[in-house]
Amino acid sequence: MADTVGAPARAVWPPQSWPLRVRLAAGFGLGLTAALGQAPWGLWPLTLLALAAMLAWAPRRFWPGWAFGAGYFGLAMHWIVQPFLVDAARHGWMAPFALLLLAGGLALFWGAAFWLAGRLRLGLAGLVALWAGAEAARALALTGLPWALLGHVWIGTPLAQVSAWVGPLGLTLVMLGLAALTAGACGAARRGWARPLSGLVAVGLLAAGWLALDPGPAPPPDLAASLVRVVQPNIPQAEKWDEALIPGHIDRLLTLTAQAPEGESGAPALVVWPETAVPYLLEWADPVLSAATASVPGAVLVTGIQRRQGAATYYNSLIVAQGADGRPVTYDKAHLTPFGEYIPFGDWLGGWGIRGLASNQGFGFTAGTGGGLLDLPGIGAALPLICYEGIFAEEVAARDEGARLIMLITNDAWFGTWAGPEQHLAQARLRAIEQGLPLLRAANTGISAVIDGQGRVLARLAPGQTGALDARLPPAQPPPPYARSGDWPVLVAIAALLAFALILRGRTIDHKDAAP
Repeated sequence: MADTVGAPARAVWPPQSWPLRVRLAAGFGLGLTAALGQAPWGLWPLTLLALAAMLAWAPRRFWPGWAFGAGYFGLAMHWIVQPFLVDAARHGWMAPFALLLLAGGLALFWGAAFWLAGRLRLGLAGLVALWAGAEAARALALTGLPWALLGHVWIGTPLAQVSAWVGPLGLTLVMLGLAALTAGACGAARRGWARPLSGLVAVGLLAAGWLALDPGPAPPPDLAASLVRVVQPNIPQAEKWDEALIPGHIDRLLTLTAQAPEGESGAPALVVWPETAVPYLLEWADPVLSAATASVPGAVLVTGIQRRQGAATYYNSLIVAQGADGRPVTYDKAHLTPFGEYIPFGDWLGGWGIRGLASNQGFGFTAGTGGGLLDLPGIGAALPLICYEGIFAEEVAARDEGARLIMLITNDAWFGTWAGPEQHLAQARLRAIEQGLPLLRAANTGISAVIDGQGRVLARLAPGQTGALDARLPPAQPPPPYARSGDWPVLVAIAALLAFALILRGRTIDHKDAAP
């Protein structure tokens, strides 16, 4: 029956008046939209607009913030199902639960930020501070998971250069700040104000930063620099440890290592193989390592391998096969992948046959001590990273100074051939910018790449491609501010912004209380 004359119409604005299910659906949809700024889509304007909508219109309540996060992480990190499909008969049933738990769990941080902003009755600045703090918390707390940070949408744009000063958390604060200015403009228009100044400021800052920070195209390579080779064998994860196929895998690695460089004179001075490229424990790998170093005389070989210490302690390692005394120099992965290389309470759960997906030896790996540089004869000092370690900007920034390059080896065969590898590569580009160092990325199935100290990809091999990259090693830049200071300046800025919001809130409340 139609409403009677004079009866109030159902409120459609503001969103606080919407039923909870509508608010959750709207938040989830905006979260999906915001995720499209991440690689491989790169639609950062949609992220900016979706964030502005949440900041301007969403109620300061837990569930709308959580729904936004669930949509965002559910799409941005949908690749998390891929590791469980490598052995689908055994682990496939876990795939949907992994995605639901990961997206829902990470969304708790954002829901908490919205709830606390409402609890404290904070304005826009306060919500921005709490949201940035939530991103810092999930990046740093416990073992941390700084994947798909809001600031990562700037990778591939000139604004990514901001990370040389403030790192990925600073990029996130920049994104939220621009979104807040945009939200202020939306709010002003909705209230009939005639001066959407904040929107103009947002556009002006974005345009100025874009023009001022653009590094331009990469300069021509220095022909006097060392020639380096990055090998991508492209071995599917389901076949990697098949004993009948291993001889063929080794032959492929050796063939790619020994081939003549295309368009370059001379032989490579450095050859980099991916994570766990050698399918034997280090103590049994001498024939493979000898054949590899003999195939490119005088070159330094860096490869991923597993090694054992004692009867049951295993490490995921990177070795320099040509040490000063002829023996391999070893780096053991320090930041292991939870539920991949180890699981909590592994000794107890191991008795039930539960172990990390990537732990083909025993029931998990042991973490190395980390830190330190590896000397590459004829090249210089290299900062080694293995797979997951490359996503932790603060840990890379804490490494010893004096590096000539970063070497990141990985086995992204676990993560499919699309969003996961693209996002992993994007984060490697930030590490290069933050340290001002060229980065060599060797990935089993892709994406292998040579990246310069300003994050420009000079050469790459696509996912699923077999081949080798030959390139002149780009120059190292002076250490940027972030390489010296880490995340502390940004954390202080977030705290100061929150303090400002609390002071402003107190004055607003006092003003209301004093009103007649």
